[in-house]
Amino acid sequence: MIQQHTVQCSSPSGLHRMAYTEWGARDNPRVLICVHGLTRNGRDFDELAQALASHYRVICPDVVGRGQSSRLRDPVGYGIAQYVADMVTLIARLQVDSVHWLGTSMGGLIGMALAAQEGTPIHRLVLNDVGPLITVEALQRIATYVGTDPTWATPLEAEAYVRAISAPFGPLSDAQWAQLTATSIGQRADGRWGFLYDPRIAEPFRNAFVDQDIDLWPLYQAIRCPTLVVRGADSDLLTQDTWQRMAACGPRAQLAEIPGVGHAPMFQSLAQIDIVRDFLLAP
Repeated sequence: MIQQHTVQCSSPSGLHRMAYTEWGARDNPRVLICVHGLTRNGRDFDELAQALASHYRVICPDVVGRGQSSRLRDPVGYGIAQYVADMVTLIARLQVDSVHWLGTSMGGLIGMALAAQEGTPIHRLVLNDVGPLITVEALQRIATYVGTDPTWATPLEAEAYVRAISAPFGPLSDAQWAQLTATSIGQRADGRWGFLYDPRIAEPFRNAFVDQDIDLWPLYQAIRCPTLVVRGADSDLLTQDTWQRMAACGPRAQLAEIPGVGHAPMFQSLAQIDIVRDFLLAP
């Protein structure tokens, strides 16, 4: 069963609502939180959540400024510190002491930041195509599209755009591309269609951007829970060197690589879902 909820969160500029999709039995004490990438939303995990809902209460939030969540009054708040605070509020709403976490790209960075804290509620962590070193080349690619706010006359035009910019997701069926598009666009007052995210999320990203890699190794070194790092074999955001080093330090992560995929695997196939299922449900 799928349900839609919101939880009220706080930022320096006021209160905002974070939407989340919930799968599975509400009384299941085993909770899996799945958090999406920079411009995506929680509905990216529909296939994965449906597959795991018999094992977990699966929670898929729309990070503030995305999907059905509120937009911040001040875009300076679009950053990891605010996102972590919102997730702590969400976990309090769920009334559980521990969770498992799967984070794609930005969702993985939020997970790393929370898992590195003393007393973290994260007891098992899956990082999807993200690590503690983000190359300047990947940052430059992201900067070319985030915040551009394109619009289209029809959902079919939107889908063509999504297929083009999201080609690194790998081979998906027509139905999967249609679903990923439908859950990430909305019709605007002028009748045109656009992405369901605040284009101002690009402002702090660009303001902080410098012409060098982002190094978060000290954060990763502080993580102690069992960790799996999934890499798209053609990824430009998680290099093979960084991925392999993640197995040798910090939580000494288990590694999995998905051929024919770049940034990032979307867990739309049983083979990809099984990688996550096997790790999360391991004794």
